Amino acid sequence: MRSFPGFRRLKIRGGGFFVALLALVATSRAASDYAIFPVPFTDVKITDSFWAPRLQTNRTATVPACFRRCEETGRIDNFAIAGGLKEGKFRGNRYDDSDVFKVIEGAAYTLALERNPRLEKYLDDVIGKIAAAQEEDGYLYTARTIDSEHPARDAGEKRWSYLQHSHELYNVGHMYEAAVAYFEATGKRNLLEVAIRNANLIDSVFGPGKRRDVPGHEEIEIGLVKLYRTTRDPRYLKLAKFFIDERGNETGHKLYGEYAQDHKPVTQQDEPLGHAVRACYLYSGMADVAALTGDKSYIPALDRIWQNLVSRRMYLTGGIGAEAGHEGFGPEYHLPNQTAYNETCAAVGLALWNQRMFLLHGDSKYIDVLERVIYNGLLSGVSLTGDHFFYPNPLASDGKTKFNHGSTERSPWFSTACCPVNIVRFVPSIAGYIYAATDDAAYVNLFVDGSGVIRKKNNNVRLAQQTRYPWDGRVRITIDPEKSESFALNIRIPGWVLGQPVPGDLYRYENARPGSPSVKLNGRIIKPKIEKGYAQIDRKWKTGDAVELDLPMPVRKVVANENVKEDAGRIALERGPLVYCVEGVDNGGKVTPLRLSATGDFKPEFREDLLGGVTVIQGEGVADSRPMKFNAIPYYAWNHRGAGEMAVWLQTK
Repeated sequence: MRSFPGFRRLKIRGGGFFVALLALVATSRAASDYAIFPVPFTDVKITDSFWAPRLQTNRTATVPACFRRCEETGRIDNFAIAGGLKEGKFRGNRYDDSDVFKVIEGAAYTLALERNPRLEKYLDDVIGKIAAAQEEDGYLYTARTIDSEHPARDAGEKRWSYLQHSHELYNVGHMYEAAVAYFEATGKRNLLEVAIRNANLIDSVFGPGKRRDVPGHEEIEIGLVKLYRTTRDPRYLKLAKFFIDERGNETGHKLYGEYAQDHKPVTQQDEPLGHAVRACYLYSGMADVAALTGDKSYIPALDRIWQNLVSRRMYLTGGIGAEAGHEGFGPEYHLPNQTAYNETCAAVGLALWNQRMFLLHGDSKYIDVLERVIYNGLLSGVSLTGDHFFYPNPLASDGKTKFNHGSTERSPWFSTACCPVNIVRFVPSIAGYIYAATDDAAYVNLFVDGSGVIRKKNNNVRLAQQTRYPWDGRVRITIDPEKSESFALNIRIPGWVLGQPVPGDLYRYENARPGSPSVKLNGRIIKPKIEKGYAQIDRKWKTGDAVELDLPMPVRKVVANENVKEDAGRIALERGPLVYCVEGVDNGGKVTPLRLSATGDFKPEFREDLLGGVTVIQGEGVADSRPMKFNAIPYYAWNHRGAGEMAVWLQTK
């Protein structure tokens, strides 16, 4: 097992150890692993005015709000009741255990960044209830344990009898992720031991020569990989691979069909089908297993599916899953706006998958998609205050339709609460997407004011950014190695700079002429080689070296592929990584009559007093045959000032 120079075990606040971003990597590599490793978010400090407040809000508002809701709705009590710590009946849905696990994971990430004894004590108390709920052989599923004779609806009459919809394996997958996160943040094994006992039970039940069912809702595959990385028990990686390989194998179980990506073997799949969240969790698990086992047979399928998704099934905001009925993908180019589902969880899943695709291939196009997702379709899912949420994220609203599971506005909670708790665990990990490295290269993927440390075998390299991104495209990167060292610095040049909003031809700019990014090294303009979307500067770096990047940010008009019928005769507005929308509250209460002027100019203006500080776009159009000036705001910020009309795609005639 060769050394993995990017990661030495680090003692951090709380007395524990942190291994890597979302446990993607560990202190030493397996025989196979990702070609590129991310710099863990614990080695990255964010100081900007855009993401830093959001991390603080997640810690102080979102985490407490979600735990409070888990208490009020009986989700935490279910564990106490199952463990005999109190009397009562099961409350809620069969998948509610997973909500508690996800909040624990997110809370653990906040502990990894900032010690909080009070939160840690609270988590230990919750974990004690979870441990009590675990049955003697390791089984953990409160929907059955509380009353095994009368389990919750769709939990199945007996263990493992209804895996297509029971969420038995899905729930514990999230528990594994939470257990690893808490262990790495605090060094405590209380939840990790629960996870290990459960995983050992499942390994004794499923596998070659045993049960060959697969989970209807993928997730355990990701959790098993993380458990493997932490424990180095090869059974968990083998079990993750088993569940992936058994999908679509009709000799082992009755197939669940396209909804659960169980219609044919994963290596034969070539388009994203079914439930969008399930799909992205599967693809993320496939990428992990491909990297760790060296089984490259998954990669062509992942490439095909990804290309189909970004070319034919992804919204401009990075949202996926057009149809509400099955929370999933529709036919190719079927991208309605007002009825768009675009579940927040699906945005989280797409971000996780694209990060892994980058780690496999080292191509900036995956980070282009990831950036589009996190600044638009994912960030829209949580309010600026951090305690109200969208489940769906449509691209148009009439202000009357209760699109958000019974509401025209963001809600504080849902009976199915996967979206709020997914936000809780994703936001604090944002810093882990900024930098990445190989043995001889460093990557700057996202532009965020702050710094990160790449820990090499015999050297530490500090990268610091100064920028007002996403409002301004100027970025100064300072390189400070402890010892002078030669390596390639790869700085992403976003596709939107080069005249391509997304990989493929699903969307294009009306004026597709590429921008002219400027790169300076120590004050002198250079023309670096562009490799896979990165400006590559290969030299011997010394303390104080600096690269200055200037990414032009004009307002761009976006046109959809002619096959997207909903967007015919319409354009959308972008500036930098942000998609914009027009909201009624800024435009006389109405959006529907507005038609953009074909020759009108657009003026960006930063408004510190609006929506936490945003750059608005001022433009000219026509409404009811009269000239009309309008203001557009970033899509992520809509619906903060009451229900009303909103549109991303605007009529031109």
